[in-house]
Amino acid sequence: MAANALTGASISMRPLLSQLNQTPACSLISGSSSVLASSFGKRNVSFSLRSRSIRLTVSCAAKQETVDKVCAIVKKQLALPDDSTVNGESKFSALGADSLDTVEIVMGLEEEFGISVEEDSAQSITTVQEAADLIEEIIQKKC
Repeated sequence: MAANALTGASISMRPLLSQLNQTPACSLISGSSSVLASSFGKRNVSFSLRSRSIRLTVSCAAKQETVDKVCAIVKKQLALPDDSTVNGESKFSALGADSLDTVEIVMGLEEEFGISVEEDSAQSITTVQEAADLIEEIIQKKC
């Protein structure tokens, strides 16, 4: 008999040499949904492999300190009152920013954080959180 071992999506068959002196014909297939292997040439053995989905969540949310600084810059650039609520979910457009205001916000962020934001990236920023995340990404790349 063969000792069959299944690891992930790989199949390997090894003979128990003490009982058999034959070498098995074996196919090693990775990532397949089914495997057909010959066990010592006597019969076919079919395996069905079920894929399991694994959900990974990667959160790259900026530090609260960065979000707070961005909020302060947005308030300053848009001349918002001190009691106005600006948080990570705040959309620039909902705060009354037009395209020129957004450019000025990005320039203020570049100055405050000592970074340079590419034009394509700057145009894709719509919320305070997106701006904070981008800032930390740029700072991380500099290190």
